Amino acid sequence: ENKHEEKVQDPDRGEDETKAEMGSKTWADLAGEMKMFLWNPEERTCLGRTAKSWGLILLFYFIFYTCLAGMFAFCMYVMLLTLSPYTPTYRDRVFPPGVMIRPYLNGFTIAFNVSQPSTWQPYVDSMHHFLAAYDDKVQEEKNIECVSGQYFIQGGNESEEKKACQFKRSLLQNCSGIEDPTFGSRAWRSILYKHGCLLFLQIIGYRPGAGVPVSVDCKVQKGNESDLRSVDFYPGNGTFDLMYYPYYGKMTHVNYTSPLVAMHFTDVKKNYLVHIQCSLNGKGIINNINSDRFLGRIIFTLSIGK
Repeated sequence: ENKHEEKVQDPDRGEDETKAEMGSKTWADLAGEMKMFLWNPEERTCLGRTAKSWGLILLFYFIFYTCLAGMFAFCMYVMLLTLSPYTPTYRDRVFPPGVMIRPYLNGFTIAFNVSQPSTWQPYVDSMHHFLAAYDDKVQEEKNIECVSGQYFIQGGNESEEKKACQFKRSLLQNCSGIEDPTFGSRAWRSILYKHGCLLFLQIIGYRPGAGVPVSVDCKVQKGNESDLRSVDFYPGNGTFDLMYYPYYGKMTHVNYTSPLVAMHFTDVKKNYLVHIQCSLNGKGIINNINSDRFLGRIIFTLSIGK
């Protein structure tokens, strides 16, 4: 009783004695206590719980997480019922078309020396690989001939497979790589392909130009305008024909190949880094937002060495 009274009167002293007792334990004592915690043969408990206790808590968590997973699956199922796998529900924020160039190997700088084939051969290989899908024979087998100058609107169920219009490689003429497999690289030329509005963004249902074909033009983005004196466009009018639109999505428009416009830079300043901007022009086309170099335009640099 006296000792108990002393502990009550001096609690700090009791804590010190408890710490001293704990500090006097050996590693063997600690290991024994841990072993007893893991499995107590007298009370038949593991980690402080009996088999019945473990069974009940595991059953509780199994039922709990099963219900959560079921609720999540049900919510996803209901949400997916409201979505179409063929047409996006909301498309208003992506209608302004973006553009891209080919070849695209080292970012948006295309540079090579005409006298060194090793510098331009990768571009040539990349172009042949890209244009393989546009070979005349491939297009004739997979796609159909369409009426030029008007949208190719296809009705029917949205799940029905849609037909695609032919865009033959031969339409690119001097830039097709058919007659000249080097795409003119030996003659100080640089061939770049600007893609149609739908190839990368795949804007389903978009009809560019509001009935008037969208055209392409190129100019020096910064620097002297005389650095780029002449550009030839293929097809000859440098436009994206309306018959290739609208696009119905990859699930139903399986053989769709985006139309191309090829630019042949016939007179560009040599041994100089020329900054070029090629833009889409047409009704509803936005191409003047400085913070976005791909919206309605593409900016790249061209360097052709001797």
